[in-house]
Amino acid sequence: MKIKSGFILKEIAGENILMFLTPELKNKVITLNETGVFLFNLISEGKDRKEILDAFLNEYDIDEATADADITKFISALSSIGALEE
Repeated sequence: MKIKSGFILKEIAGENILMFLTPELKNKVITLNETGVFLFNLISEGKDRKEILDAFLNEYDIDEATADADITKFISALSSIGALEE
């Protein structure tokens, strides 16, 4: 799993902004919190689901079930806007 080209994370005025450069979503943005940035970066690096879960558990004080649910929700949100490729 990887982030498609055309989806760029930038820090602007202290905010982490996911910018869409694809024609259908051009000029739209989403603000990501610290956790979203962490997950986005792991996905951008091409980490698989297990690697993402392991890194998430190492970074945050969270139980595995909650972490897995949060990762699923984030991946689903990225998938719904067409930001992921296999």
